[in-house]
Amino acid sequence: MLELLKNIIQLDRAMDLLEEVIVVNNDSSDDYTAVKEYIAASTPFPFYYFDAPGNLGVSRGRNYALAKGKAPICIMLDDDAVMQNKDCLVKLAQAFEQQSTERPIAVVSFKVLYYDTLQMQVNAFPHKNFDDYHTKNYFETYYYAGGAHAIRRSVMQAVGGYPEDFFYGMEEYDLGYRLLDAGYAIVYSDAAVMLHKESPLGRKPKKEKLLEMWYNKSKVAWRYLPKRYFYSTAIMWSFNFLKETGFNIRLFLKGWRMVAGIPRNEQRKAINAEALLYLRNVKARLWY
Repeated sequence: MLELLKNIIQLDRAMDLLEEVIVVNNDSSDDYTAVKEYIAASTPFPFYYFDAPGNLGVSRGRNYALAKGKAPICIMLDDDAVMQNKDCLVKLAQAFEQQSTERPIAVVSFKVLYYDTLQMQVNAFPHKNFDDYHTKNYFETYYYAGGAHAIRRSVMQAVGGYPEDFFYGMEEYDLGYRLLDAGYAIVYSDAAVMLHKESPLGRKPKKEKLLEMWYNKSKVAWRYLPKRYFYSTAIMWSFNFLKETGFNIRLFLKGWRMVAGIPRNEQRKAINAEALLYLRNVKARLWY
């Protein structure tokens, strides 16, 4: 986190373009003393530090941070990262000002490289057809990297923030489908490049987090997509859960009980025909 704060201060026109930088300690067990001291010594740079009232999870944590600010463009960054290009703020401002799509742009998803190797991080790339898209500098897409994107505050106010019932995983899909349904576009641009300190070998989520990802992805499909995609998502993610957990049958059965209850407990809010056409045009992967 401390390296990220130092990195932010050094970005081109940071004092002009950054209205506020919100730092939230989401009930971390790490010592934030050095971070708080750096913020206190960085006046008049607009750093603001907050301790969340407990571990709010990803979605509620983001909503908590968003409620502390008022800037029209909100940049979401993982705390274990830095920005590579010093002109990223200037280029992001231009990306939102220059309309390049038929729909108004709601989200710009960044290029993400591994901090140590500078290889592209595939699981942070906002399209499942990586082979066909990874060499593109810019394209419209259907989801975005949760810890490496910029989003208009006004569109979140129009469609609602991140889903409060999601603790971990898939919240970007939930908000993304609502944005598309409201007539907005999501784009990828390499105008902003984030260096992520995650190992290229990846971090294997704990089995409980994999369970929540399976459940949340199925919930998103039920809420917003034609029903056939709910069933295919539930089945394909159940196979993935078995594979990634070494056939943990106890949690597998628990997961199916949770997923089976979705149609009974969740109201459908299917996206409109225009948004479905958008998904087809950007070659979205919807089956799982």
